[in-house]
Amino acid sequence: MLTVGDAFPSFSLQAVTSGKEFETLTHESFPGKWKVLFLWPMDFTFVCPTEIAAFGKRDGDFQDRDTQVLGASTDTHFVHLAWRNQHPDLKDLPFPMLADTRRELSAALGVLHKTEGVPLRATFVVDPQGVIRHVSVNDLSVGRSVDEVLRVLDALQTDELCPCNWRKGDATLKV
Repeated sequence: MLTVGDAFPSFSLQAVTSGKEFETLTHESFPGKWKVLFLWPMDFTFVCPTEIAAFGKRDGDFQDRDTQVLGASTDTHFVHLAWRNQHPDLKDLPFPMLADTRRELSAALGVLHKTEGVPLRATFVVDPQGVIRHVSVNDLSVGRSVDEVLRVLDALQTDELCPCNWRKGDATLKV
C-alpha cells in the first residue's frame, strides 16, 4: 500500500461530475489544489452512500480549504450515474465519482481487498505537489469520519506541529 511521502500514482479515469456528465479526469486535474480521494467497495450498497453523502454535505468545507474531493470505486461511470439518479442522498453530489473499472488506481494504491477484489474504505490526502500526506483505511464494514478527514487536512495545512486531538484554531506546538 502506498503511504505518507509517496507520490500519488498517475491515473486517467472516466468520472461522473457534479453536472451528471461524463468527463475524463487525471492525476493532473485540479492543479495547485489539495485533493482528498476516498474509495468505497461498490455502488448500490449500504455503508457506502452514508459516506458519500457525508462528503457531499461537507464539500463546501473542503472547498474553503482549497481542496478537491474525489470519490472512486471500481464500478463503471454508467453505474455511478445510475446510482446517483436513483439514490436521493446522491442526486446532487458536488464532487466527481471516478470509475476505476480496470482496478488500476486501486491496485496502484494497494487498497484492493485480498479476497473480495474491491477497494477497501481508503482515504488519501494529497498535497498540491502530488505527495500523499495522510492515509487511512477501514475494513469493508466500517464507515469513515469526514470530520476526522477535515481535522487532519487542517493540521497538514498548518505546516506546524499539531498535538493529539488538535482542532483548527487550537494552538500548535512550539519547539
